[in-house]
Amino acid sequence: MNEYTLPIIFGVTVGTIARAIMLRTDYRQYPTYLHGKVIHLALGFIAAGLGAVAIPAIMEKEFTAVTFLTIAASQFREVRNMERNTLTELDSYELVPRGNTYIEGIAIAFESRNYLVIFTSFLTTFAYLLAGWSIAIVVTIICYAVSRKLMSGSTLKDIVDISLSEVHFDGAGLYVDNIYIMNIGLPERQEEIGRFGMGFVLTPKNFDVRSTIANLGQRQAILHDVSVSLGVFRDSGTPALVPLIKRDLDDGRIGVFILPQNQDPKKAAEIIGAVPVLENAIRMPSESKVSKRNRGEEK
Repeated sequence: MNEYTLPIIFGVTVGTIARAIMLRTDYRQYPTYLHGKVIHLALGFIAAGLGAVAIPAIMEKEFTAVTFLTIAASQFREVRNMERNTLTELDSYELVPRGNTYIEGIAIAFESRNYLVIFTSFLTTFAYLLAGWSIAIVVTIICYAVSRKLMSGSTLKDIVDISLSEVHFDGAGLYVDNIYIMNIGLPERQEEIGRFGMGFVLTPKNFDVRSTIANLGQRQAILHDVSVSLGVFRDSGTPALVPLIKRDLDDGRIGVFILPQNQDPKKAAEIIGAVPVLENAIRMPSESKVSKRNRGEEK
């Protein structure tokens, strides 16, 4: 056993545990239990090993060994492609699909978390070699806290006000509040919607949020999460029973029309509020140079 053995074992262990902490199967049932988790834990172990051996390689002036990190980066990009392709294939069999924007966000998360594992193993191994195991434990706690923080992005309840609203018909037109959703001509479909339909209005808290919730991918994520959590009253071949979201063009509000099997408005509102704000959907028009100039912030 040489001087690098314990630091490397410590770094690999810490990195693998970090990946296990960041790997969570929730209501979306992804990654699948158990085989999906095994794949990502194995990749996390590999990432931890790469991060842990980087410092000893540098200290021994084995600089060519560090180039394996660039190879790892290309491999983890393949992880992103793998997740994207898998979820896209599965999405075609969902009654209410995730949508490409949601899928891309999940794929990015899986790739980025392997990089977090590398950084965690790298820093903890470096701390162990530099100052001993006690400081390495402190660095480990800090790395875990940072990883947890980076895992938790903003959710819809942070950017919109959610209110329950009446689902009603005006002739054949289906409305949530005063927001037109779609045209339903069949009386039996109108009756089913009257029994199972539920409506919510999402009001943006600022101007930037209007553009974010207008994104079609963000809207589809809302419908998917609600349908997965509460069930959905529809089957294939029933286009009139598709949950939809439409936008009020005047003020940027969106009307959410859902058909949950579990008729619990409070729970539905909580689920909508917990939907993640997708990174690819975020827009900040107020940060443009023109907007800043009009506010007098930029000369």
